[in-house]
Amino acid sequence: MAKISINLKDGTAKKEDTLIVGIDLGTTNSLVAYMLDNKPVAVKGQDNTNTLVPSIIHFLPNGKKLVGDDAKAKLIDDPANTIYSVKRLMGKSYKDLSSHSEYLGYEVIDDDTESLVKIRVNDIFYTPVELSANILTALKLRVEKELNQIVSKAVITVPAYFNDAQRQATRDAGKLAGLDVLRIVNEPTAASLAYGLGQKADSSNLIAVYDLGGGTFDISILQIQDGIFEVLSTNGDTFLGGDDIDRLLMDYWLKINGRDKQDFIKEKKKLQELRLLAEKAKKVLSSNLLFKESFDGMNCQIAREVFDNLISPLVSRTLDSCKIALNDAGKTVKDIQHVVMVGGSTRVPYIKKSVSQFFDQPLYDSLDPDEVVALGAAIQADILAGNQKEMLLLDITPLSLGIETVGGLMDAIIPRNSKVPSRAARQYTTSVDGQVNLKVAVYQGERDQIADNRRLGEFVLKGIPPMPAGLPKIEIIFAIDADGILKVTAKELRSGVEQEIEIKSQYGISEEDMARMLMDSITNAEADLKVRSLLEARNEANNVLLSTQKFLQQNDQILSGEEKKTTLALANALKATVDGANKDLINKAMADLNEYTAPIAHRAMDVHVANAMRGTKLGEKEE
Repeated sequence: MAKISINLKDGTAKKEDTLIVGIDLGTTNSLVAYMLDNKPVAVKGQDNTNTLVPSIIHFLPNGKKLVGDDAKAKLIDDPANTIYSVKRLMGKSYKDLSSHSEYLGYEVIDDDTESLVKIRVNDIFYTPVELSANILTALKLRVEKELNQIVSKAVITVPAYFNDAQRQATRDAGKLAGLDVLRIVNEPTAASLAYGLGQKADSSNLIAVYDLGGGTFDISILQIQDGIFEVLSTNGDTFLGGDDIDRLLMDYWLKINGRDKQDFIKEKKKLQELRLLAEKAKKVLSSNLLFKESFDGMNCQIAREVFDNLISPLVSRTLDSCKIALNDAGKTVKDIQHVVMVGGSTRVPYIKKSVSQFFDQPLYDSLDPDEVVALGAAIQADILAGNQKEMLLLDITPLSLGIETVGGLMDAIIPRNSKVPSRAARQYTTSVDGQVNLKVAVYQGERDQIADNRRLGEFVLKGIPPMPAGLPKIEIIFAIDADGILKVTAKELRSGVEQEIEIKSQYGISEEDMARMLMDSITNAEADLKVRSLLEARNEANNVLLSTQKFLQQNDQILSGEEKKTTLALANALKATVDGANKDLINKAMADLNEYTAPIAHRAMDVHVANAMRGTKLGEKEE
């Protein structure tokens, strides 16, 4: 792993390869932008007016996909096959979504584990990475058509609160779309760049970025010092946005017209039509004092003053988040020098007024709030291309660094293009009961299988206390110092057992080999994903089979003969698919087994709890 300059224009790349685009992969809408005559420009669609691409994918009966506006048109008629809000699923497990899955019109597979979420469409199982890749592909094609040239490099933005798993999932989606993702940039950082904040190397600013989109809200406090952006704190609500304002309007109209809300909700088509009318009213009230239309025999009228009172509690919630973010950053309102507004919902005059009053200063809101993040991403891309010399360019890791996991897969802990020095950690566990040693093999590269990457070294973590598989908590820490030297530490958190290795031979890869490894990763992204998906499905299935075996043994007295017979049959059906090459068959067999055993497992848990409370262990005879 060598330290390299990130000026990508110096080299032998063809002209089209020097172009780096900026992408805002949003929850509701996505955009792509590039630099034209030293100014960022968001790419428009075929209508030459709208820059927004709805982040929606629809699956047609023939297996083909629609993305964007064409997919959005299917939301009402075919919700089960129309996937939206994929960004909320990135890097998430089933348990993470337990309180939100009811909001989704499509099927998210829940196996009551920490496994990453899968979406089921016609017995085919998709990951959020695959679905996001479809959106990114549509954006890639849009900008290529605009410029009439191939685009292969991009900067993609994510919320400041995205964790490592979510950021890595975003990178993987870009790779699957045929993009070399040079940098993952925080959305508030991109928005600040779009307004020219922090572009002078000798400047120092404290900035608040207020981002209210269609489905989410977040506030970020940024410190910009000498061209370096640091997120001091972030706060918000992943289920608070323009959609909630629309719902308040809908509820208001139903109430003043004496309509029963629950009865109306059952009429899905009318419900969607009323929602669209509420969205229209919200936009009209941004420039008018009154909205008045009729729908389904209802008088859908509202004055801006009434509208402001209606949304006041929601706006207060966002300002409460602002207070928390300031407190977490150790700052006050007086410390903030600039307030940047992001997200389409910030067009509402009452929201602008409330935020301006809270921070006691004028707002940065002259740019299109829907486009500002993508425009900033394009500027960041231009910096990476070496076209803005006054910006500070930091050394980076040229290739991803990670470890070997079950099935010969590589799990990247420090993604390529991470700044140096850098530190990242991730937790793992054992796969075998009573395991006391764990081999940690360190690899460098961009492919999913370790066989296609470069091995840097390995060591063995010894002395792990014998425990059931899955119980030990082993933290793997990667730390790269300013000289590019990598130190890998493994620690079992329950016992404190620790081992580490220092790897100094990072300079053995030539620029040519590095370029080849990067191109191979993009060229083989689809094939790599198929292999990874199959191996992950097999690993998960083997864990489920082991758990099922233990469950049957431990609950023999609770289960009926029919339950045992059916559970064994479903387990055998799953076992028969594990050695095959179809990950969807494995996932379907797993889903069938989990669906059948979930209520039985809950019943068994209730019995165990009841027995424990009585002080009687299962199987003991009462005297």
